[in-house]
Amino acid sequence: MCRLLTPQFEEAIKDYPLYSQDDKKKDAICVAIFAIGNVRWFILEGIKGEDDTRLFGIVVGMQEDEYGYISLNELSDIELDYRKQGFGILRVVQVPYFKPCPIGKIADKRLQEFLNRLYH
Repeated sequence: MCRLLTPQFEEAIKDYPLYSQDDKKKDAICVAIFAIGNVRWFILEGIKGEDDTRLFGIVVGMQEDEYGYISLNELSDIELDYRKQGFGILRVVQVPYFKPCPIGKIADKRLQEFLNRLYH
């Protein structure tokens, strides 16, 4: 079982299946945020399958900020080994206490710059 597929996350995405927020732009509801270091995935939609949960959202903090599909299993498998630096192994985590809200209202500078480039 995928360590990121919690009952709370399943509940959060159940009302937002894939393609349910097309054309909502900044009014699309972000149902969860996952992060590792400066990389953040803002999840807008998802559907649980037999072997994986397929998500759609925005990733920021990598070379390119972009909309895209995300495999929850693949997110769960990401690890950065910082043991030599004394930090241990870092893994993607779900941002605790995040409450679903419109993506345009999230106070994340890089996310808002990305959205402003698309939706003037």
